[in-house]
Amino acid sequence: MAEKEFTLEELKKYDGQNGNKAYVAIDGVVYDMTDVEPWKGGKHHGNVAGQDLSEVIPHAPHKKTVLPKLPIVGKLVK
Repeated sequence: MAEKEFTLEELKKYDGQNGNKAYVAIDGVVYDMTDVEPWKGGKHHGNVAGQDLSEVIPHAPHKKTVLPKLPIVGKLVK
């Protein structure tokens, strides 16, 4: 199966609200945060799913160490 491509506009639909999945993009990769407990409801420490968080992750306490544990659902295209 080909990797799904998301535009920023499409990614916004995956905000974790009202039954939507919670996806975030980091460095061009789109991750599924839906089943990650701290991301329940599409929010985590002031960040909201459905966005490109590439600029935010370097400031997170865990940095990018959590990324290998997350399911990848596609890539972000600009």
